[in-house]
Amino acid sequence: MKRYLKNIIPAAVILLSTGMTSCTGDLDVEVLDPNKNTEVNLDGLFNKCYANMALAGNGGANGDCDIDGLDGGTTGFVRQLFNSNELTSDEAFCSWGDDGIATFCYNSYNAAHPMLQGFYARLTTGITYCNQYLNLTEGGDATKRAEIRFVRALHYYLLTDGWGNVPFSETVGSKPVQYSRAQMYKWLEDELLALEPDLSEAQAKKSSDAGYGRVDKASAWLLLARLYLNAEVYTGEPQWDKAKQYAKKVMDSSYRLHTVGQIDPNGVNWSAYQMLFMGDNGETDAAYEAVLPLLQDGLTTTSWGTTLFLMASCWGDDMSAYPGDPKAKNGTDQSWNGNRARPDLVRKFFPVGDVPNVACYDMCVVANDDRALFDGIGHSLDITDEDKAKFASGFAVAKFTNFKVDGSKGHDATFPDADFFLLRAAEAYLTFAEADARLNGGKTTKDGTVAINKIRSRAHASVKDENSDSYSLSDICDEWSREFYFEGRRRMDLIRFNRYGGNVNYNWCWKGGKYEGQNFDEHYNIFAIPTNELTANSNLKQNPKY
Repeated sequence: MKRYLKNIIPAAVILLSTGMTSCTGDLDVEVLDPNKNTEVNLDGLFNKCYANMALAGNGGANGDCDIDGLDGGTTGFVRQLFNSNELTSDEAFCSWGDDGIATFCYNSYNAAHPMLQGFYARLTTGITYCNQYLNLTEGGDATKRAEIRFVRALHYYLLTDGWGNVPFSETVGSKPVQYSRAQMYKWLEDELLALEPDLSEAQAKKSSDAGYGRVDKASAWLLLARLYLNAEVYTGEPQWDKAKQYAKKVMDSSYRLHTVGQIDPNGVNWSAYQMLFMGDNGETDAAYEAVLPLLQDGLTTTSWGTTLFLMASCWGDDMSAYPGDPKAKNGTDQSWNGNRARPDLVRKFFPVGDVPNVACYDMCVVANDDRALFDGIGHSLDITDEDKAKFASGFAVAKFTNFKVDGSKGHDATFPDADFFLLRAAEAYLTFAEADARLNGGKTTKDGTVAINKIRSRAHASVKDENSDSYSLSDICDEWSREFYFEGRRRMDLIRFNRYGGNVNYNWCWKGGKYEGQNFDEHYNIFAIPTNELTANSNLKQNPKY
């Protein structure tokens, strides 16, 4: 069975032998009772800093949640990364009645948005855990400290990308001050550059290898590449050269695109792309693409808000990812009939002609692209006003499953073994190509074309002649979507390409609350700081126009 971090302790029993309380997102914790045992299990706290991204709390899926006032499934890191970055974009749509879902889908969120409050609290709570570990281990193991500094920087990066001007503190017990986006950019750059030398060497791993799921130098390089790629958005000053440089460091490391599929004993051909999102993705060569995986195991590390959410929320009762077995579903017993693809996403794979209503295992064949993992059986492509509440309105997305390449399923009928690859090597290739194009007047050079061709070749999609053709920025924006849809990053990419808020005239179905799409104000490019955070901390000021 998979342990959360190999050779430390099981995730189900992480954290402390102390009175540390759950956090409400203000980077602070309740003062410990001096009459209680306050001895901190440092290995447990180290583990907790990682586990905040994969588990709701110490007790797994059905235990207590670390975030007060919200259930564990709702506050899951991956679930809210998805909701805030996919439902707000041209990729995903959901008509559940959960408070806040519609305002995500229609781009009308505000400071009282419950799910944004939950994600904000998840991130700031994670920072609190990291701060405590770092405060307690000064002069300790340099590599472990560098890992937790990275985890903290990743949380701060996501806060900066989402909310712009954020609360900042490197200690526990004091009220954070507010840093501007430009200040956070500078801190993030300095911090990542400073911690990188103390990290272990970049080495691709499987779950059977020591250190799988832990940060190494490649994680720092890839987050720096992402930071530099978005520098113009965050600071007004582009850093394309640096983005290209750090992406290349990942490309030159042992982390690599997974390119070889596998046929199971029943003759089912799992593509190399599918294997990235399956129940044994940590055990096959697909793991060598995972620069930073969030670990899941159906018995020991369970969550309603990680890969199970990405499977069940996208799945209908009558779908099957396994040819020849109509009852197979997604490899779990969960199908929640919720998230599905906006037509704009599907048409990126079918730019000309009709889109067929076929099963997910046939769709990629018709699309000539292994990444077109959509199910159209019984579904309409469009999400019309009269039918938008129905799961069948919009194609289903069958990207994440709990099947294994030997045809079996996971350890548990409900909770999957599939890890979530939060950072994967494919990002480096597209980052390199985009930076290359932006340095070359909007068209890739041969090097940039080669990088995208490798991504597309893996999916058996058509490629361009590297000696005579190039990819435009518009091509690259679409390629980000084809490669990374439903992985929690689309909003960021649309903003960088000036296709999100403001007078941009790039529309998608139900953008801004209208079926045909409409522009919405640019201030929605960053989220509102939650009202409860403003009340709790007088150092914080609300973002403009909220």
